[in-house]
Amino acid sequence: MRLDALSFDPLLPFWLMGALALAVLAVLVFAVFRRLTGWPYRGFAVVCVFLALLNPSLKTEERQAEADIVIVVVDRSSSQMLSDRAAQMQAALAHVTDQLADRPGTEMRLVEVEDTVGTGGSEVMSALAQALSETARDRIAGAIVISDGQIHDTEFAPRLPAPLHLLLTGQPRDWDRRLVVKNAPGFAILGEPITLTLLIEDQGAAPQVAFADLILSVDGGPGQRYQIPVNREVEVDVSLGHGGINILQFSTPDMSGELTDRNNAAVVQINALRDRLRVLLVSGVPHPGERTWRNLLKSDSNVDLVHFTILRPPEKRDGVPVTELSLIAFPTRELFLEKIGEFDLIVFDRYKRRGLLPTEYFESIANYVRQGGAVLVAAGPDYAGANSLYRSPLGAILPGRPTSRVFEEPIMPKVTEFGLKHPVSESLERFAPDTGWGRWLRQIEVEATSGQVLMTGRGESPLLVVDRVGKGRVALLASDHAWLWDRGYEGGGPQAELLRRVAHWSMKEPDLEEEALLAEPMESGLLVTRRSLTEGPLAPLEITTPNGKQLTIALQPVAPGRYEAEVVSEDLGLYRLGSGDLEIVAVQGPAAPREFVQTIATDRVMAPILAKTNGGASALSEGLPKFRNIRNGRPAHGRGWIGLVSREAYVVRGVKIGQFLPAWVYLIFAALGLLTGWLREGRWGK
Repeated sequence: MRLDALSFDPLLPFWLMGALALAVLAVLVFAVFRRLTGWPYRGFAVVCVFLALLNPSLKTEERQAEADIVIVVVDRSSSQMLSDRAAQMQAALAHVTDQLADRPGTEMRLVEVEDTVGTGGSEVMSALAQALSETARDRIAGAIVISDGQIHDTEFAPRLPAPLHLLLTGQPRDWDRRLVVKNAPGFAILGEPITLTLLIEDQGAAPQVAFADLILSVDGGPGQRYQIPVNREVEVDVSLGHGGINILQFSTPDMSGELTDRNNAAVVQINALRDRLRVLLVSGVPHPGERTWRNLLKSDSNVDLVHFTILRPPEKRDGVPVTELSLIAFPTRELFLEKIGEFDLIVFDRYKRRGLLPTEYFESIANYVRQGGAVLVAAGPDYAGANSLYRSPLGAILPGRPTSRVFEEPIMPKVTEFGLKHPVSESLERFAPDTGWGRWLRQIEVEATSGQVLMTGRGESPLLVVDRVGKGRVALLASDHAWLWDRGYEGGGPQAELLRRVAHWSMKEPDLEEEALLAEPMESGLLVTRRSLTEGPLAPLEITTPNGKQLTIALQPVAPGRYEAEVVSEDLGLYRLGSGDLEIVAVQGPAAPREFVQTIATDRVMAPILAKTNGGASALSEGLPKFRNIRNGRPAHGRGWIGLVSREAYVVRGVKIGQFLPAWVYLIFAALGLLTGWLREGRWGK
C-alpha cells in the first residue's frame, strides 16, 4: 500500500487485522455503553498497537529534473521559397532559437520538411507526429511551425499535450494567378469536339482585371491565343488531331508582381479513339477459319463488322432464282465503289475471282489503299490458282506473288529476325505454350515482292508479309490454317494476338507503329522507349526539361528493335523529347505541383488544429512574437506573444525507504494509554 510518501507493510494478514479491529471496536462500544471512563485511553493504546502491526515506513525519492521540449517544425517546401518567405523563415528560426535558449531548462527539437516526392505537398503534420512519437509527452512544452500555412496533411495532425503555434510567413500584399482545368475526359472520339472547363483565378491582393490571355498548345505545337474572363469558369471546345495520347497544354502569361508562374499552366492527357472502326470481311467460301476471323473482329467492341460469305458461286447453274439465294443481296457496287472510303479495313478470307467483282472494283480497292485504306488477305489454295486475287488489279499492291505451289503438309510458323523487331510480331514467343507452337497443315508458297517478311513457314517461304502502299497498308497471310491455333491443335498458339495485331496495324493503331517514341512517368523521372526498325545506332535522345534545361542521353538496346533511356529529373511539368525525326511531349507529375496550387499564406488551414491546443498564429510581417510561460489549459497566445507550458518533468533516480517510528515507540504509547485508562478508572475515578 502507498499513501503519498507513506507506505505500509502489515505484519499480519489483512483478514486477521480486520477481524481484530472488529473485535476491539465491539469492546470499545461495550465500554462506552457501560460508561467506563477509561475507554478513550484504552482505545488509544489499541490504535498504537494497530499502527505497529501495519508497519508504516517513509519513502524518499531522488529526483532529477528533465528539460522541457519544444518541437520546432520548419517548412522548407517550394512555396516557402516564394517572395521573401525564405528570409522571413530564417529570421523566425533564429528568433525562436534565441528565445528558447534564454528559457531555463528547455530543449529545442528541430524538424525540417522538404518537398514530398510526388504530389504529397507540404506534409508538416506528418513530420510533427513523427517527432512527437519519439519524445516523452510529459516533457512537451509546446510546438512551433514556421510556414506559410499551406499544408496538405491536416488529417494526420497529432493530439498535442501542449500548445501548437504557427509563425506565418508571407506578406499581406501577396497575390497570384493560377490556371485550373476543372474537368477533362480521359478519352475522346477522334475528330469530334470535346468540352473542357477552365478557370483563371486571381488570389490574394490581385489587381482588378476583367480578362486574361489563354494559350492552348497541342503536343507542344504552336499555341492558339484566346481571351477569357478572370475568376469565372469558361468552357473551351477542342478537337483532337490524331489517335492515341494527345497532350494539351493550357497556359496564361505571367504577370508582374505575382508570386510565381509555376501555376500558370495546366497539362491534360486525353486518349483519342477512332469512333468504331469499320471492317469489311469477305469470305470466299465457308471454312473453319471463317469463324476465327469473325469471332476476333466481333469481340472487339471498337470494331463495326460487316461480313459477307459467298455460299454459291455464279458459275453454278441450278435454276434457283437470285432473289432466293440470300436474305440480303451482296451490294458490291455500294461497298466497293460508292462507300468504300467508309471502311478502315477490308479483309479477303480465302477469296478468289469468280466474276462477282468486276475489274473496276479491284481497281477501286487498290486506289482506296493508296489513299490511306487497308487490305488484309488471308490466302487459301485459291490464291495459288488462275483466279487468284494477285492476278487482278489488286496484285499491284499485294506484297507476295504466288508460285502456284501449295504445301499440304505440317509447317511450323516462325518469326523472322526482322519480325522480332516489328510491333506486329515482336515478343510473340512469350505467348507460346510450354510445348511450343502447334503446326499448321497448309501453306501457299509466295515470293515476297515488296514489304517486310515477318513470319516464315516451310523452309524460308514467307508466311506473313506486310507493306505500305501510298498512304495505306496491306498484309498477306499465306495460309488459311491460323484457326488451328484457335482450336488448340498441338497446343495451339497466339492466333488472337497475331491476327489482332495484323488487323490493327493495318488500321494504323498508334501503339503498333514501327517508328515510335514513347515516354512513361516514373518516380525518379521518365522512362523513354524508342521503337525502330533502323539498322545501326540511333540518334540520341534530346530532352528539354520544364525549366528549359537541355539534356542528351544515349538510347540503350533492350530488345530487337526496342531501345530505352531513363530521364532522371525532379522537375515536374512538360518535357520535350526528340530522337531523329521523332518528337513527343510528356508530362511528369502535374504541370503545377500541389505546392503551387494555393500560394497565398493563410492560417485558415491550420486554424482548427491550433484551436484544439489553445495555440494561435502570428504573422511574421507584423513582427516576431515573445515567449511566455503559462499553465496548461490556459490561453496560450495573444498580441505579440505565444505561450509555452512549464512541464516540471523529472526522472526518479533512486528510492529510500525508512521506518516511520521504531517499534518501541508504539509500545511506549500503547503502555501509556493502558496505564492512563487504568488510573482513570481506578484511582482518579474515586
